[in-house]
Amino acid sequence: MTEVRDEETVRQQRRPEDEPGTGVVTAFGRQLKLLRTRAGLERAEFGKRLGYSADTVASIEQGRRIPQPQFIEKADEVLGAGGVLTALKEEVVKAQYPSFFRDAARLEAEAQELFLYAVQAVPGLLQTEEYTRALLVMRRPLLDEDTIEQRVSARLSRQETFARWPAPLVSFVIEEAVLRKPFGGRDVLRGVLENILSIGRRRNVEIQVMSNDQEDNAGVDGPFTLITPKKGEQIAYLEVQGRSILVTDRNEVRSISARYGIIRSQALTPRESLRFVEKVLGEL
Repeated sequence: MTEVRDEETVRQQRRPEDEPGTGVVTAFGRQLKLLRTRAGLERAEFGKRLGYSADTVASIEQGRRIPQPQFIEKADEVLGAGGVLTALKEEVVKAQYPSFFRDAARLEAEAQELFLYAVQAVPGLLQTEEYTRALLVMRRPLLDEDTIEQRVSARLSRQETFARWPAPLVSFVIEEAVLRKPFGGRDVLRGVLENILSIGRRRNVEIQVMSNDQEDNAGVDGPFTLITPKKGEQIAYLEVQGRSILVTDRNEVRSISARYGIIRSQALTPRESLRFVEKVLGEL
């Protein structure tokens, strides 16, 4: 089975909580304001206790900004809410991702294996805050500032997958051209290359580079992700131009998985790849 989710499909299937200003995001903001008011705290004082500005608190209360888990937990504690706010945490966290990516984000967070082939940009799991923000700022149509900050935070939070135990096996094959694209400038590129080296040294992570000099490349059809959940069969995830596809048909997934195996065999080995990234970093 192949499920295609494009912008029109998302609009038709969108749940109320899918956008700031509606559903669970607004419900959380109203509940937060009610509890804060009952506690006799002004926004500035409340924000100070949590380590956030009054403007940020206002944005959350008005449903314009999706709060992070740590904000929800701290707010519940400061306001003595007794779990009223944390009870909404899971649903609020889901709303931080673009609608078309939510199913993939859920699967990724529970996966025991992740295999990614990247041809356009450094994969989200390897990005730095500055690199992610540079990509989102370049988006067209333009994203508003609140949305950019929400998506930066959401993308970085996905990297918690590296700290899970048992640790998932994660494999990346990245096109050399991706490592040389100075999105956001040379300093931003330098930072993300250093992050790739750091994560690439983890025992459960293998990073390989597909050299520009490689004459044979089975990845000419574009990027993809293979996700193997703890329970269930492997799934393929494809994304392009605001459209996402979850592929569950066994034959299709088997073909994509076989393709990834060939791509890995054509790329530099993990050890060679880390040396290559160091070389690119040294040239900056």
